[in-house]
Amino acid sequence: MVARKHRPTTATGKSPRRPPRASASRGAAGLEATVPRAVAAPKPAARSGKRSPTDTAEPLVPQKKSLPTLREAASRCLACPAGELGTQTVFGEGPAHAKLFLVGEQPGNEEDLQGHPFVGPAGKMLDKALAQAGVPRDEVYLTNAVKHFSFIWRGKRRLHSKPSVRVVRACRPWLEAELAAVEPTIVTCLGATAAQSLMGSKFGVLQNRGRAFESEWGTLTVTYHPSALLRMEDKPRAEAMAQLVSDLKFAYDLATGRKHA
Repeated sequence: MVARKHRPTTATGKSPRRPPRASASRGAAGLEATVPRAVAAPKPAARSGKRSPTDTAEPLVPQKKSLPTLREAASRCLACPAGELGTQTVFGEGPAHAKLFLVGEQPGNEEDLQGHPFVGPAGKMLDKALAQAGVPRDEVYLTNAVKHFSFIWRGKRRLHSKPSVRVVRACRPWLEAELAAVEPTIVTCLGATAAQSLMGSKFGVLQNRGRAFESEWGTLTVTYHPSALLRMEDKPRAEAMAQLVSDLKFAYDLATGRKHA
């Protein structure tokens, strides 16, 4: 067991706790093409039913779904095991009525320590992709399907651990509440965890990127999570980066009405 003195600390010195309507599509060249009829999305995952407070955050979500109210309520959430692991809740950030809403998987180590989404290595990769796509980060609402960092200890380091289905389902009411508060034009899921949280367990990224789907939360698109690019070799990373940039540009153009080039 790693001695407590080796654990990472927060800025306060505390140790972290341990244990859509389809409107357009693009071909391989990334060009916009008119879709003659709506693209049928897979059946969305069922909404949270009546479960114990230990199984879902639903009883903790306030009726008044303003972002400040939701953020305050979520800061006390321990509805799943991830809440006991993470240093703090990492809630979404961005304009209250952003047209483009990006959803990732979960906070990473840096996000957990700083309390802000997409500020670690994956966040820097996302910043680069947004810049290349001509998408101002300050116009985008950024959040995650899961609000706490799931990890395993490896020596002195905390390594990302994919959140379980139970954790994703437990945290989903917070994501739904954010969507209800922001009411975005376009929701873009970064990676499979985010996409499957909203669109069901069989919804895939590769076969559905570059398309727009009708969903109960508005028009939905999907692309790679930027962290996936960090694990790639140089050549496939460059190819995936070009696709990520194209997908973000596609989503932003749909959200703002900007003509897609």
